Amino acid sequence: VTYDPDQYDPDANSGRGSGFVPSGAVSSHGGGVRPSRVTRGADGVVYDPDQYDADANQRSGGDVVPRPSGGSARQTEGSNTVDPRFALLFDCDGVIVETEELHRKAYNASFKHFGLTIPASGKVEWSVEYYDVLANTVGGGKPKMRYHFDNNGWPAFFGGSQVPASEEQKSKMVDALQDQKTEFYKEIVESTATARPGVLRLIDEAIAAPDIAVGICSAATKAGFLKVVNSIVGPERLARLDVIMAGDDVTRKKPDPLIYNLAREKVNLPSSKCVVIEDSLVGLRAAMGADMPCVITPCPSSDVPDFKAHGAKAVMDVNVGLGDGSTEVVTLAKLFPPGAEAPNFDFGGRYGSSGAGSYSSSGGGQPSYGAAAPVTRVTRGADGVVYDPDQFDADANRRSR
Repeated sequence: VTYDPDQYDPDANSGRGSGFVPSGAVSSHGGGVRPSRVTRGADGVVYDPDQYDADANQRSGGDVVPRPSGGSARQTEGSNTVDPRFALLFDCDGVIVETEELHRKAYNASFKHFGLTIPASGKVEWSVEYYDVLANTVGGGKPKMRYHFDNNGWPAFFGGSQVPASEEQKSKMVDALQDQKTEFYKEIVESTATARPGVLRLIDEAIAAPDIAVGICSAATKAGFLKVVNSIVGPERLARLDVIMAGDDVTRKKPDPLIYNLAREKVNLPSSKCVVIEDSLVGLRAAMGADMPCVITPCPSSDVPDFKAHGAKAVMDVNVGLGDGSTEVVTLAKLFPPGAEAPNFDFGGRYGSSGAGSYSSSGGGQPSYGAAAPVTRVTRGADGVVYDPDQFDADANRRSR
């Protein structure tokens, strides 16, 4: 039987809880046997997170689960990967497609569809500036809405005064909003979405290299995710990837590292040889939580964090991205040089190891690449307050080292 960990850990979705039942707990499913925590991957296989999350056994007090040893990455139908040296893992929203503005419009369309209002505050509508901050604070659509409503008050449908009181009522409201948002989002993607510069080129280079595993790991719900990747990446490329995972395939969303830990196990490589391409602070935290090096290709935003200070190996120009044609920056040959034992992040010019510096917004919204700022591990919450992640994540300091 497959159990839902959230049934036993009410904090699991928020990422605050361990996701485990205390060792002395008795299952309500009979026999006093604690149900195992499992998650179903995109390929339909049920995995035990303890096998993939290095911190899980320590947190749960359980015995170490043996990891698979030997062998190469499992090949998907059409994949030509054999005994990979490295893996290249792409986020979807903001990396493959500049989707954050599309998501914002879809959320607002869903809020309007349901006539959503917060008593004494008025209608619910997310501005560009607010959503920029929200995207760097919370991963996943439902957690974003819960975060907003928890901090600003829960709304009522169609301008009424009846707000959800119980967790069940709140979940039903968020589910309804997310389902409708996904429908609006799919319509918007179909009519307006295009790939960001350089991303399809780099995916094609990785697919063609038998010694490089390649995959997509997204925090988005599966329906919206599939619409994007089928429309932009295309079925032919998707059939040749080694890993495809969406937010529905894991029990804890980014910034939790679970999705990248699962991907690492599927390609059977150490984390140091798995390079992540992300666009947000939430995604960077997920990569760093999995001890994976991360390249950031930021989207246009009014709230751009200092990604280098947070641990990014390289930060791309917001307008150039990974680069195409004469503006080509990141290539497979530069990232994974032949015979190299570790990835390379010196892409030359201002993107070199001495010139990449930190991304910051200068006059006219243009990026500047100065010397890297001293590392201060902070993030700005959607309420505008700057937090120290170590205050909330006991493992952060250990992982960042």
